[in-house]
Amino acid sequence: MELIDELLSDAKDRMQKSVESSRGELATVRTGRASPHLLDRITVDYYGAPTPLKQLANVATSDARLLTVTPFDKSSIEAIEKAIRDSDIGLTPSNDGNLIRLQIPELTEERRREMVKVVHGVAEEGRIAIRNIRRDTMHDLRELKKEGEAGEDDERRAEASLQKQTDEAIAEIDSSLKGKEEEILEV
Repeated sequence: MELIDELLSDAKDRMQKSVESSRGELATVRTGRASPHLLDRITVDYYGAPTPLKQLANVATSDARLLTVTPFDKSSIEAIEKAIRDSDIGLTPSNDGNLIRLQIPELTEERRREMVKVVHGVAEEGRIAIRNIRRDTMHDLRELKKEGEAGEDDERRAEASLQKQTDEAIAEIDSSLKGKEEEILEV
């Protein structure tokens, strides 16, 4: 059935996007190491327009505990520093007029546990998004059967295939979560 294949293909694409989104969110959670991804969510008020930091500056990792932010436009350095200070990443910027340095402190045991809770929350949001996609697609499959455009066997096969896609997507999120959790707990 062409309609069923289309529905399943659409669901698979949407699930893959949810997995990628969850991976991206997990990458922005701070661990004990410096990673340019920590600053991905930061937006800077640049001449009155909220602009992503990575469009205004080059973010580099100098060593395991230091990030450097080099603005393309030196006049934006104050705005970038303020955006980093006001964000939820908990880093204090130091600015020498040309670039901003972000020293990444060691994580305490308590902070590591908090971070693990945060990544579990991010992963759960991803799982919920995937289950919502499954629910919507199941609803569409039942509509097709009700309208007589698909037989019961076709619907059952499609539901089994959809469940398999759902399980695979959730497994991908779980493996990303496991990797991030190990990275956070690593001392």
